[in-house]
Amino acid sequence: MFLVREVLNCRPGKVGEMISKFNVLSGVMKRLGYKPFRLCTDVSGERFWTLVAETEIETIDGMLEMERRVMAEKEAGEAMAGYHELIAKGRREIYRIEG
Repeated sequence: MFLVREVLNCRPGKVGEMISKFNVLSGVMKRLGYKPFRLCTDVSGERFWTLVAETEIETIDGMLEMERRVMAEKEAGEAMAGYHELIAKGRREIYRIEG
């Protein structure tokens, strides 16, 4: 089992818009039978306006298949339109869950 974390440093004041977009993605994920994102925002840390979206997957190949299926949905594509303008910087972290 793997934990996938999307760590997005949003532009000032834009984290709320990204939360809305990821809530739509979570709904699509759930409808397709995947575990939805757990969304977290910063309270303190190196950067303000940070959104962390976490989900668990069985395999890396399963993650790639999930991305393909979710983004093939019209609702997901419409929700994520223009998201690049909201992000200053981002990264993906993938961890093997050991216990």
